[in-house]
Amino acid sequence: MSKVILSVIGTAQDGGLPHPNCFCKNCKRAINDPKIRRTASALAIVLPEEKKWHLIDATPDLKEQMSKLQMKFQLEGKIMSSTFLTHAHMGHLPGLLFLGKEGINTNNVPVFAGAKMKNMLGNNAPWQLLTKLENIILKDLRNEEAVKLNEQLSVLPVLVPHRNEFSETFAFWINGPNKKVLYIPDIDRWEEWEMDIVNACKKADICLLDGTFHSPSDLEHIGRDFREVPHPLMTTTMDKLQDLTSQTKIYFTHLNHSNPTIVPNSEERKELLKKGFFIAEDGLEFVI
Repeated sequence: MSKVILSVIGTAQDGGLPHPNCFCKNCKRAINDPKIRRTASALAIVLPEEKKWHLIDATPDLKEQMSKLQMKFQLEGKIMSSTFLTHAHMGHLPGLLFLGKEGINTNNVPVFAGAKMKNMLGNNAPWQLLTKLENIILKDLRNEEAVKLNEQLSVLPVLVPHRNEFSETFAFWINGPNKKVLYIPDIDRWEEWEMDIVNACKKADICLLDGTFHSPSDLEHIGRDFREVPHPLMTTTMDKLQDLTSQTKIYFTHLNHSNPTIVPNSEERKELLKKGFFIAEDGLEFVI
């Protein structure tokens, strides 16, 4: 049985930490202290014995995320064996451009995407050039149809409700030889999903869930209403899943720069940990 490592290579909402044109307390701290910076949410599935890795979401920070991962696992020069895309928002897609002629100039890297996403990538600039020059090859990602990475490892896409302006949005079940992981970086509301989040999390050993906003007050200091950017509040998610923390490890990811739980010693972080939940950090790893 070969070892499988799930590496959390990014944990921030699309704009990262620090966020562009923001000088809130969290962003100022991150500007001045590189150790607390966060890159946009993404995962890597690493097969160290095979010297292979797979990517989930190609973020604007892919260049940095990729280099750190390759150096950590002695994968220098090894391009990802495949890429899976959740959806077409800013924090999850632009990194594909690094695979193009102006960047790495890869050769037919499989990119798994839903039908709407494939249509967008294949028929619109600048993405269509990646397929025309055979830097990537688009592969079908279908709801609840698993993609096998090897005999012990598969990725199962599940449609979730989100603002689908250009593509559908997927969550992923990552089924390793020893553990089952549920990854949902973006969803509008748990109540809008046809699946029950409690029952779904009961089936997982590890959950990495949308933690964009902690509470309605997160964006008040910049005059924005969190309802303009639908995501389930952390407080709501914790209320729903409180009884599962003894059996399932539940981590929050996709953290907005305004989220107070970013700060390790904040009261909000302390309360979250006290309830048995966790905050995902860039570089977090699980053997699955």
